Amino acid sequence: MNFPVMIFMMNAATIAIIWMGGRMVYAGTLGAGELIGFISYVMMILMSVMMISFVVIMSARAEASAKRILEVLDTPIDIVEPAQPKTAPLAQNGRAVRGGTAVRAGAAVRAGKVEFRGVSFKYNLTGSGENVISGISFTAQPGQVIGIVGGTGTGKTTLVHLIPRLYDVTGGAVLVDGVDVRDYDLKTLRGKIGVVLQNNTLFSGTIRENLLWGSPNASEEEMIAAACDAQAHDFIMSFPKGYDTELGQGGVNVSGGQKQRLCIARAMLKKPDILILDDSTSAVDSGTEAHIRGSFYHNLADTTVFIIAQRISSVRDADQIIVLDDGKIAGIGTHHELIAGNRIYQEINSSQQEGAYIHG
Repeated sequence: MNFPVMIFMMNAATIAIIWMGGRMVYAGTLGAGELIGFISYVMMILMSVMMISFVVIMSARAEASAKRILEVLDTPIDIVEPAQPKTAPLAQNGRAVRGGTAVRAGAAVRAGKVEFRGVSFKYNLTGSGENVISGISFTAQPGQVIGIVGGTGTGKTTLVHLIPRLYDVTGGAVLVDGVDVRDYDLKTLRGKIGVVLQNNTLFSGTIRENLLWGSPNASEEEMIAAACDAQAHDFIMSFPKGYDTELGQGGVNVSGGQKQRLCIARAMLKKPDILILDDSTSAVDSGTEAHIRGSFYHNLADTTVFIIAQRISSVRDADQIIVLDDGKIAGIGTHHELIAGNRIYQEINSSQQEGAYIHG
């Protein structure tokens, strides 16, 4: 009520002064200039009083805000480094599988194996919250492409965020190359992983600087190859300055699909052991998306790729497709296996086929 009350007081005082002073001017006991000066002085005094009242209000707001900020700053970090972290992947012997093809026995297993063992997770760590995901168990072999589908709110994004340890599991374990992610040095773990979200960030600077952010020592040829794999090279070269084109903050001068392709190229240039794509081609047309998927199979054969997608076409050729429903695995297999025997996957596929038919 402070602001409207102060405005009312200022206007009421002005009216009172004009009413009384006007009568005095009319009677000749006060000059018109003196009346205007008196009004100005009163307004200056009332404005100072108003500023003081604003200081009191802002002080109260600042106190409340400071308490909330300090609450956040004082909150203990739950993602902590282990006492004796693993700084390098363990050397293992065994067999690695890529699309059903086994690597010879005795050879070192390629990096990028991801294993979920009875994983459960809930955001409320006090124990009163419900599990967002529960009972998740599967293994992604190095070089495999893993598709993850399911309805909104089924835990798809939460699931993949457990791999780079953005959250810690509340039950079970997530292993990367045979090591629990909680035993890794965070820099080492996250250095092995590339993440492309639906809404990624591009920084102010040139396209070249944005692409090299994930791999500063990459060569010009490697950068162009990554851009070609992400179907970004052609539109980059359509700009007068090519890779030296300046981008606005957040990539405001490129379209949503172009922004996604630049982010995919940046992640691919990093050459991670594990690449996570969280609905990262939602703004890309189907033809371009097909070319990008093809590059995963041909040029990222040693990278384990997780694709979260709404469109069945995005994961149709994946080595494994995981169907999530209410935070649990409702089915796992290839496209043909799930089409033949998984009701939820059949419904998703059928609804998209109907939508395409109606649209056509």
